[in-house]
Amino acid sequence: MIGRLLLASAGVSALALAASGNAQQGASLDSQLDAARTAYAANCATCHGADLSGGQFAGTLKGPVFLSTWGEQPAGELFDYISTSMPPGGGGRLDAETYAALTALVLAENGVDTSMTLAAASVPALPADAEAGNELGLPGISSRYPFPESPPLADPFASFTPVTEEMLTNPAPENWMAWRRGHEGQGFSPLSQITPENVGDLSIAWAQALPVGPTMSEPLVRDGVMYVHAYGEEVFAFDAATGRQLWRYRRQMPEGTLMQGKKTIALWDDKLILATSDLHVMALDARTGRPVWDVAIPNAQDTRSNGGPLVADGVVMVGLATQRAGGGLIAAFDADTGAHLWNFDTVAKSGTLGGNTWNAVPDAERKGGSVWTSGSYDAETGLALWGVAQTYDTGPLRDLVPGENNDGLFTNSTLAFEPRTGKLVWYFQHMANDQYDLDWVFERVIADIEVDGQPRRVVITGGKEGLFDTVDARTGEYISTADMGFQTLVTAIDPETGRKTPDPALLPGRDRDAVFMCPHAGGGRNWSPSAFDESSAMLFINARDTCMELRPVEGGFLTSGVDIFFSAPADSDGNFGILQGIDMETGKVMWEHRRRAPYNAGVLATGSGLLFSGAMDREVLAYDQSTGEELWRSALTGVPNASPITYAVDGKQYVAFVTGMGNPLAFGLPNFTPETPLPEVNSAAVYVFALD
Repeated sequence: MIGRLLLASAGVSALALAASGNAQQGASLDSQLDAARTAYAANCATCHGADLSGGQFAGTLKGPVFLSTWGEQPAGELFDYISTSMPPGGGGRLDAETYAALTALVLAENGVDTSMTLAAASVPALPADAEAGNELGLPGISSRYPFPESPPLADPFASFTPVTEEMLTNPAPENWMAWRRGHEGQGFSPLSQITPENVGDLSIAWAQALPVGPTMSEPLVRDGVMYVHAYGEEVFAFDAATGRQLWRYRRQMPEGTLMQGKKTIALWDDKLILATSDLHVMALDARTGRPVWDVAIPNAQDTRSNGGPLVADGVVMVGLATQRAGGGLIAAFDADTGAHLWNFDTVAKSGTLGGNTWNAVPDAERKGGSVWTSGSYDAETGLALWGVAQTYDTGPLRDLVPGENNDGLFTNSTLAFEPRTGKLVWYFQHMANDQYDLDWVFERVIADIEVDGQPRRVVITGGKEGLFDTVDARTGEYISTADMGFQTLVTAIDPETGRKTPDPALLPGRDRDAVFMCPHAGGGRNWSPSAFDESSAMLFINARDTCMELRPVEGGFLTSGVDIFFSAPADSDGNFGILQGIDMETGKVMWEHRRRAPYNAGVLATGSGLLFSGAMDREVLAYDQSTGEELWRSALTGVPNASPITYAVDGKQYVAFVTGMGNPLAFGLPNFTPETPLPEVNSAAVYVFALD
């Protein structure tokens, strides 16, 4: 039932033992053996043999062969592997007590003192004079004719130090410490070894397969270790220079859990923080992958967790997406202990700030305000910045009730919190009463730019319309809006308040004719994040040149009574992928690059003047920041689905891409370019490039 195992496999170990019942915590191994033998005969003996010595389909669970792999490992590691992986294809099918009993049986058959408790036990070491064979029953390695000494493996964790707020705010050049590299969300790295002149010499340095499924998470790299959150709530640590796996964590999910791809994980102190599809937040030891704490998110029923955590000021914050009555939320936890600190309802309720902006809709019927992208943190102001999405329940807000307000706070807003207390310091609503599914839930870029000749601390963010607002980072005061130039909805923007006026002729509904407008509700720009070079005040962003027909129907995707259909612009040149460079001090689009296949990954900017991104045709690309000229491309087996990152190890710069088709950004887009269909066999992997 166990087969060949990896020593680096890490899992729930002690936490799982504690959670699986009293038998594991205090009972002896001997007291569990009768139940274990019955369970083994029913579930394991067919493969591993009646006496654990191996069978036709699987190897031995005792003796030198087994001990050569599992010797000296804590019983919790063995319990974790069995409970998450066995029986093959049905891991987690048995209850925790049964898995604990089976672990006790394996330990007993390998000579462990059965008076011990499971929590205190370890697998015995392989005797020094033993010669282990292998699970095929073939001879092993002879001790009489020893092999040459193997080269010592480097230990990337040997000099591990705790991750601090300063490291996350100002990452060392070689590291990619948080989503978009650091807490300010800029997606910019100062590394400059790979240049516009030599980028054409990039080639694969290493690659590693990941579990197949939608994989949107941007890897993190810290001091030569890469952390990747893969589909199915698995986390890997790799040697960032070679791709050697250092550890792997696999979470056992409750049956029926809808798996959600995440956009990020987070580092803090000696922990790696992740949000899980079963609506938990947990911390792993960043050096071993072993769980440190694991807590359920309060009031999270009927929500989805697909953004990922922000950790700042010792606080873990995570947003949840939903269309349940009552709306979405942002939850916060102590990063050291997992203790719950606060929840914030992103749909304002009566009697609270913004509660009178829902067109007299009762609190219990207000929907929307999903949070499905992680936040940013400004250490200078001490504020965490989060984006909130719109509502699909557009019908009750569409037509203003006399004497009411139908802005629908806090949809399509930036929220600025004190992380420790949850106090809302300011908010700014970018688009009130969104009737078009044109979210403003994306990255918040924190930067210093020049405004009216004076330096100013700002927050920059954009919605699906391709409009990018700049607001003051301390107060939320509106400053300006830049327009990518493809939207046909907004006809005016108040220069003082930033309030946007939609074209009244484009208001949709089942009581109106079909409406045609740009962009499509899938964007325009979407979740694939921008990159910002503070030295030039240039924002680099990709988008899709697509439009939509809002067609009246009974029912409808939006409750005003419309379904949404993709369309090309009337004057389309057949190039649906847009990459732009925008001067955020002037709001001017400086250049635009167009290509046939739409982009699917975010943008990375580097100190040498390069941009990297990836597209639906499975190509990864590099561009010149100053002109948008394409300089390099390479094909991958899968669709690049997360934002590229760059980092360095021992002075060598690398660029990494993650594939794993399933990003919602891609819905409907394959029909635009039928000559480049999606691969029928999906794949997920990390691809790392470097100069030859």
